[in-house]
Amino acid sequence: MLHERLSITSEMKFLDLVRNVMQKSIRKSKLSDNHENKMVLAVDEAISNVIEHAYELQKNKFIDIQISSDDQRFQVTIEHKGKSFDPKSMTNPNIRENIRQGKKRGLGIFLIRQTMDEVKYSFKNGQNKLILIKYIT
Repeated sequence: MLHERLSITSEMKFLDLVRNVMQKSIRKSKLSDNHENKMVLAVDEAISNVIEHAYELQKNKFIDIQISSDDQRFQVTIEHKGKSFDPKSMTNPNIRENIRQGKKRGLGIFLIRQTMDEVKYSFKNGQNKLILIKYIT
């Protein structure tokens, strides 16, 4: 059983630390190596969205990240007190149209959904909780 806990402030400079912890955690888990880059990118997108949208680039706000893994699944839980946003409210983008228009943004939630097997979100007592799950096969 793997369990890592990390708390960062809402600054993009800490994304490198999160990426490194994710990579090490995935390598310690029973998850196959071919998931590593996609999962690191998905978590990076989720935390970038928190920093940019939930906290509107305000520094010194906290984001708590918990990584756990067992024989069945690898799970990342991201908690923060920024603006609430339920990823289920977003429809999948038209990828071809985004490419045609040259859009380089707005694909984060789509990427997270494509990478993870489950994406759960809750907002309770001013606390956002995003749970990203990848099942180990």
